Amino acid sequence: MSPDKKTNDDGLREITAEARRNRERREKSYREQALKMYPWVCGRCGREFKGKKLRELTVHHKDHDHDNNPPDGSNWELLCLYCHDNEHSRYADAAWYDGPTPGGEQSPTSTYKPFAGLDDLLKGKK
Repeated sequence: MSPDKKTNDDGLREITAEARRNRERREKSYREQALKMYPWVCGRCGREFKGKKLRELTVHHKDHDHDNNPPDGSNWELLCLYCHDNEHSRYADAAWYDGPTPGGEQSPTSTYKPFAGLDDLLKGKK
């Protein structure tokens, strides 16, 4: 391995490690605040958490902006890992299918009516 390659790899590792440390520091600050504000219960399924299982309780940003952390916690809700994954996958699915966001209005997916005119055929009308 050339010295330049090793230097580049080391630089990338340092940048990645620093980005991870910054993310963990940011998450820890709002997570700790949310755990002090809210009961340790998943906002969707109602499961309670304590002890070692508390790590399975996550902070969900209602507007999906992880930098929007108001001190009153109005953009947060505590969700278990499973409900949190489900919440994010609902929005990803809606974007993928170019459909409405969950809870929104939805138009019919098809306009084809396979049984249109069947009543007339059964009655012998043309």
